[in-house]
Parts: sequence; structure tokens; C-alpha cells
Amino acid sequence: MKKQIFYILFLFISTIGFAQESMVKAEIDTTNIRIGEQFSLKISVDETQNVILQKLQLKGLEIIDSTKVDTVKNSLVRKYILTGFDSGAFYIPQQQIFVKNQAFLTDSLLVNVATITVDTTKVKKFPIKSIKSEPLTFDDFKIYIYILLAALAIIGFWIYWFVIRKRKEEEEEQTYRALPPYEEAIFKLNELDEKLLWQNNKVKEYYSELTEIVRGYIERELKVPALEKTTDEVLDMLKDFKKSETILTSEDTIKKLKDLLQEADLVKFAKSKPLALEIEEDRKDAQDIVSNLKPKPIIEENDELE
Repeated sequence: MKKQIFYILFLFISTIGFAQESMVKAEIDTTNIRIGEQFSLKISVDETQNVILQKLQLKGLEIIDSTKVDTVKNSLVRKYILTGFDSGAFYIPQQQIFVKNQAFLTDSLLVNVATITVDTTKVKKFPIKSIKSEPLTFDDFKIYIYILLAALAIIGFWIYWFVIRKRKEEEEEQTYRALPPYEEAIFKLNELDEKLLWQNNKVKEYYSELTEIVRGYIERELKVPALEKTTDEVLDMLKDFKKSETILTSEDTIKKLKDLLQEADLVKFAKSKPLALEIEEDRKDAQDIVSNLKPKPIIEENDELE
């Protein structure tokens, strides 16, 4: 009775083992490779439905490439390209595969990875080569180029500053002949007419320049600071000159000067707006003042006896 039970169990286990072995299979095309040489691993499953192939587990070997799962004669097949870069014996461990929620294991496979033997007696020997210098690049010369550019910049600046600039200033420097006070005043009055200030509603600017021309003439002709004095101070000074007979002018000229300066003060400080006829009359008065206000000529007496 015991022997019968033993045989039954043996047949059952053998049937299960055979079914597992036949259900999944792992095969390699070679068991011996050299370092870096490639070989193929094929895993096949005798079923096409509800099959789960897990990630390939390896130790000491590396996957180079793999194919997609393919169906061949009612079986699923997947191929891997493997290699090894270290010498030695390496096992491809059992791979677990699920078929219809049941786990199956492939066989483990042994792969020998050997080093490449080199026969030194057959290796062709070459003489030791001399050290070859690298080709020159921009970095080898850039420091010298920068120094040269800096030196050229300094030299160029020195030439411009002390030669070209100085020569240019000398060429541009023009000598002007200082006009006599009367000619200068008339010239400036004509320039003022060309600006058309009061015609463009710039009456204040017009009277400022007009009185400045007259004051400038008095300052140069009589050698007094007329530009720095007030209207009353200028008039008092001219009255004193008139009494002392140091200037040649008339009371009418001094009155015209007084009216012109006072009118200009009203325009500048009281925002007065004279009529066009009044402005033109003030322009004529300014020229009359310049023409009729002169210093008395100094007569040098000759004390020598004839």
C-alpha cells in the first residue's frame, strides 16, 4: 500500500515538473564568450493568453538590446542580446513568469566570460614615437594680442591728444578783430532785428537784448560798469558826466535812454505789453542813444616852446 502511494506521488510530482519545464523555457546560443562579445537569450512560453513576462534579472551580465514579445506557433517568444565586460562564470538566474496567475520558473543558465589572450610573440612592435606638439591656437597668442592692442590704443590716444587735437584747435582758433563800441552796438542791433523776437510774441526777450546792447555800449564807450547798475544808477551817473562835461550828449538823448530803460523794466518786471509802434520807436531811440552818446575827446596840450 505504501509503495502504491509513493508511486502516485512520484508520478504527480514528475507531471508537475514536466508541465513547468515544458510551459516556460530559457535558451542561449552559446555558453562561452569573450569579454565584450555578444550572445542571445531566448525565453519562450507555450501559452499566449494571460502571460506576464517580468523584467529580466541579471548578475554580472548586461542587456544590449531586446525584441518585443512575438507570437510563434501558439507560443510567446522574446529575445535578448547580452554581453559581459568582466571575466568569470556568470549565471543567468531563473526567471519568474506568470501564466494564468500561476508562477513558472525557467532554468538557470551558466555563461563563461573569458579574457582575450594575446600572443606577444606575434604582436608587431613599433618604435617609440617622439612627442608631437599640439597645433597652435588663438589662446596661445591672445595675451600678446591684448598687450599689442593696449599699446596701440595708448599710442593712438597720445597722438590724438597731443598732435591731432592740438593741431585741430589751432586750425579752428580764429582771431577776431574787436570792433569799436559804436560799430559793435550797431552790428548787434541789426542782429536783433533779424531775430524777429517781438514779432513772435517774445517782447520780454526783445527788450532784454535791446537794453543789454545799449548798456554794453555805454560800458565800453564810457568805461563804466553799466551792465551791473540799475536804471536809476545809470541815469544818475550819466547826469553827473553831463554836468562835469565829460561826455558829449544832449538832454534829449538822456531822456530817450531813461524812457527806454524804464519801458524795458515795465516789460520785464510788470509784464507790460507795448504796441508795435512803441516798440519800433524804442528801437530807433536805442540807435539814437548809441549815435549821440560819446565821451568828450581829450585834447593833449603841447607845452613845448616853438
